Amino acid sequence: MIAALVAVVNTKFPEVGDLLLRRILLQLKRAYKRNDKPQLLAAVKFIAHLVNQQVAHEIVALELLTILLEKPTDDSVEVAVGFVKESGSKLQDVSPRGLHGIFERFRGILHEGEIDKRVQFLIEGLFAIRKAQFQGYPAVRPELDLVEEEDQLTHEVSMDEEIDPETSLDVFKPDPNFLESERRYEELKKTILGDESEDEDGSNAESDDDEDDDEEEEEEEQMEIRDETETNLINLRRTIYLTIMSSVDFVAT
Repeated sequence: MIAALVAVVNTKFPEVGDLLLRRILLQLKRAYKRNDKPQLLAAVKFIAHLVNQQVAHEIVALELLTILLEKPTDDSVEVAVGFVKESGSKLQDVSPRGLHGIFERFRGILHEGEIDKRVQFLIEGLFAIRKAQFQGYPAVRPELDLVEEEDQLTHEVSMDEEIDPETSLDVFKPDPNFLESERRYEELKKTILGDESEDEDGSNAESDDDEDDDEEEEEEEQMEIRDETETNLINLRRTIYLTIMSSVDFVAT
């Protein structure tokens, strides 16, 4: 779902998609060096779905798999198997020869027999999934296919090159052209959201009017309540006065 959201944002703000891809690749490289398997699995899965959404180029996927299988360990092979499960359907469409090379590497690892039996079973299961044309592992679910293929912008970043995370963007800096930037943002927002934002503004205005009417009615009710209270107070004073006067008359007589 997050990758689908990134794909939509990337069509209007490609700089955001490019920055996100670079930062997630840096996160993956750190997790790989530290042998942080949970973090590595999360980063790999996210990159796989960015490839499926065509935010990341398939070269990124093939390069990542090559690194994971270059010096195979139980953990690196398991991560590679999970990655191919998530993105194999897409790679089979856009780069069948590249995917074939990856499976040949998996086959060689099986023949070497140096990894754990559990991981060997994972590889065998992956071959079965490939034989079934990755059924049950679609590249993009229909409900998450939100961007037309010709509208998508694909980014290619190599893991071998120096990646700049642009951490300076994390620090707030005042915009000297704030009003102009805000105007451009509002225009972009309308092109992205369409008339929904206008409808929301209209509904908000109507709700504000309704709230104002409710407040006026409440004020009128409160005013009425105050009037009735004053009337009761006058009646009470009159009763007390008449009672006192009648008592005075009684004593006087």
